[in-house]
Amino acid sequence: MTAAEETGTFRGIRVGRVAAPLREQVIDGLRTAILEFELKPGQRLVERELIEQTGVSRATIREALRELAAEGLVVTVPQKGALVYKPSADEARDLYAVRASLEALTVRRFIERANAAHHDRLRATVTALEQDVEAGADMHTLLRDKDLFYTELLAGAASPTIEQILGGVQARVRLLRATSMSQPGRAAQMAAEMRALVDAITARDVACAERLCTEHLEHAAATGLAALDGVGKQGA
Repeated sequence: MTAAEETGTFRGIRVGRVAAPLREQVIDGLRTAILEFELKPGQRLVERELIEQTGVSRATIREALRELAAEGLVVTVPQKGALVYKPSADEARDLYAVRASLEALTVRRFIERANAAHHDRLRATVTALEQDVEAGADMHTLLRDKDLFYTELLAGAASPTIEQILGGVQARVRLLRATSMSQPGRAAQMAAEMRALVDAITARDVACAERLCTEHLEHAAATGLAALDGVGKQGA
């Protein structure tokens, strides 16, 4: 690995002086570099280099890194500073297992508690996801679509307890989700799985919906873990 790779140098971030605020431009540039694996899992994000690359202040860089940490894409490690999040294989498996249990419970609560408007909004999020997959949308757009799906699912489930716990898990699996969806054919497969799941939810078939939810996460875990292993070997 080169020194540039170890410290997280990347191309592609363009900070202008108009349009979006500088902070948002820096966040978007870093997020894109991480989700498209220009910045590899485990790479350092050195403030001085980011300042040189973007021309913004240290305060802006620190705000951007805090935001990305809240999204689960960056972690801060003592003596090392900010790093692109890289879960171990065991951590990733545990995160997917926890996700599967929580999301199956969320689906059950949605079926029990959601009204017609909740169902309409949930179906609309899957339609938007399908359209974006078909159009070849970028990873940030697809992740946003999945976030909207979970927002509506949690709204209909009406459980603050589940929402709080699942929210913490979702932040930590964001990079894993991007890793999985970046693999050839996985985005289309994921959209088909989400459509089948929402159809079962609409039919109020709890057993089927829980099974499809679990299967969706099993497929995501298998794809994501294999891809994460490949990314790690490339950076070795």
